[in-house]
Amino acid sequence: MQNESIAILGGVGAARAKLLADAGLETLEDLANFLPKEYRDLTHATPIAQLRVGESALVRVIVIESARDRRAKGLTVTRCVVSDGSETIPCVWYNQPWMSKQMRSGAEVSLYGKAVREKSRIILQNPSVENRAGIAPVYRTIQGVPGKVLTRLIGEAVARLDGAWADELPLSVRERHALCEKNVAMRGVHFPANWEELKTARRRLAFDELFLYQVALSLMRSQGKKGIVIPADDEAADDFWAHLPFAPTGAQRRVLSEIVRDLSSEHPMARLVQGDVGSGKTAVAFGALYLAVKAGYQGALMAPTEILARQHFESAQAILEPLGIRCGLILGSMGQKAHREAHEAMANGDWQVAIGTHALISQKVEFQNLGLVVVDEQHRFGVRQRSALSDKGDSPNVLVMSATPIPRTLSLILYGDLDVSVIDELPPGRRPVGTRIVPEAKRADMYNFLRSEVREGRQVYVVCPLIEESEAMEARPAEELYEDLRTQALSDLRIALVHGRMKPADKDSVIAQFQAGEVDVLVSTTVIEVGVNVPNASVMVIENADRFGLAQLHQLRGRVGRGSDQAWCFLMAEPNERLRTMTKTNDGFVIAQKDMELRGPGELLGTRQSGAMLDGAMADLALLSETHEAARELLHHPESEETRAAIRLAEKRFRRRMENAGMN
Repeated sequence: MQNESIAILGGVGAARAKLLADAGLETLEDLANFLPKEYRDLTHATPIAQLRVGESALVRVIVIESARDRRAKGLTVTRCVVSDGSETIPCVWYNQPWMSKQMRSGAEVSLYGKAVREKSRIILQNPSVENRAGIAPVYRTIQGVPGKVLTRLIGEAVARLDGAWADELPLSVRERHALCEKNVAMRGVHFPANWEELKTARRRLAFDELFLYQVALSLMRSQGKKGIVIPADDEAADDFWAHLPFAPTGAQRRVLSEIVRDLSSEHPMARLVQGDVGSGKTAVAFGALYLAVKAGYQGALMAPTEILARQHFESAQAILEPLGIRCGLILGSMGQKAHREAHEAMANGDWQVAIGTHALISQKVEFQNLGLVVVDEQHRFGVRQRSALSDKGDSPNVLVMSATPIPRTLSLILYGDLDVSVIDELPPGRRPVGTRIVPEAKRADMYNFLRSEVREGRQVYVVCPLIEESEAMEARPAEELYEDLRTQALSDLRIALVHGRMKPADKDSVIAQFQAGEVDVLVSTTVIEVGVNVPNASVMVIENADRFGLAQLHQLRGRVGRGSDQAWCFLMAEPNERLRTMTKTNDGFVIAQKDMELRGPGELLGTRQSGAMLDGAMADLALLSETHEAARELLHHPESEETRAAIRLAEKRFRRRMENAGMN
């Protein structure tokens, strides 16, 4: 029954089935496993007078001023005023003109939305009209499929499959960890009667995912292939450090020493190097590439963006080429002739180190003797992409790098198939970035500070969480803010805009202008989170800072403070405990730990990692350790039928990842 096509459901024609299939939803089981990303508490209404800025709530109101539409800067803005007797409040919707038909004077409606501060008043931004009650699931948006339709289809799939879920988790594990039955969990996660039922259901499904993932990772580690042995020792590493124009930190020396031991082992290296922005991960990676080339092998370094790939290539020219190592660059934007020449240089060994983007994993790329693969910003790539580069050689050693700090507990889950090294020391003399929370009332003062920084010859980033206004996200869009700064607030400065929907050449052109000092203020979405290095930029302004996780705020803050000047990061938001963490420390690992405690582990097993989706709320810190220990305990008894059953289930659930790891 689980494998029945979604076409049996009402309202699913060929066009809608195609949209759902593109999102990975083809069967009833797929729909039922499409878990809510969040829940709305519609169990009771909150009086308008008791609404708190930054919090979402249900209000039952009467429209006292009919909604009106107006066009502003390319957007349709719909506004009305509502009241519940305790207070009145304006409502605003962006690009939702149909709301004006529902919000007629005298209409009684239930609205669910977030209270935000707009200038000197509080408003409800993009509230939804709710006809539901209780605890209502909210699902991730699928392009072209209305949210109400998707919710209905999921509900029908869950109802059809009720009672049909086989409980494959070993009984001893379920009893030992007090887990509810699978059918109870599937009902409870989509249609919870109360918060306790929801908590029980989510714990069961999260346990399943994490436990089986731990079993799969154990299998990957124990059944790996033999790899390329690269003769290396600490003396060769010291030789590399001696040729650099700067002295390495103790942490850099320690991590390269760990890599030396991996390279000289008969098992292929699979190591993650973590470290804050500026901690020197790239120098360590170049040390590993130096050792590989010195032993007669080729190396490859893959970066997620062309900007970052070019920066790595320029660094390699400065560090590796003086050591006699021939380096080359391959990018998707290169012409056919350049690609052909690059392919020849890699195949015949002229390039000892190849640096590039996804272009490195195209079918036509071949290496003469690939011994080491380096993947930068690991979280930007999927396991499949990492494996595609590894497949260019015969089980080469793999080194992945991430500037996104991950607490040790979480790294066991995300990167359990990798050994983890941490560069926990910054080069001497680097100043911490001063961080301040700036409420809306202080915006004008902040703009004056930006002007003074620009007068001193420095530059500024302004980052927004999205490009243009949408109902999915109540935040100030980059395009709107860019127009405001360019024409009004900072019209005396040189302003530019960059975002992910721009053509790569246009995006690179704007960033190049900023790097060249031809732009004073760069308004951007998070495309600048990785790979933009402008030492002259001294200020980072983050709009709607409360919409970002702490770890991402820390990543963005790392874009400044790269020069000798004091750098600043301004978080545009109302003060709260979470954001105050950013003002107290510049230690990425402390911030990541706090972020995980406050928000949960995030999309631990998101599509980038395993193809399975696990919402952040599905796991807590205790459960990470609990499932890790449960998997270890079970695997201590490899001959038991329960262990064999768990292994079969793990192989089925994570087959693709295990195939990528070479367990065919």
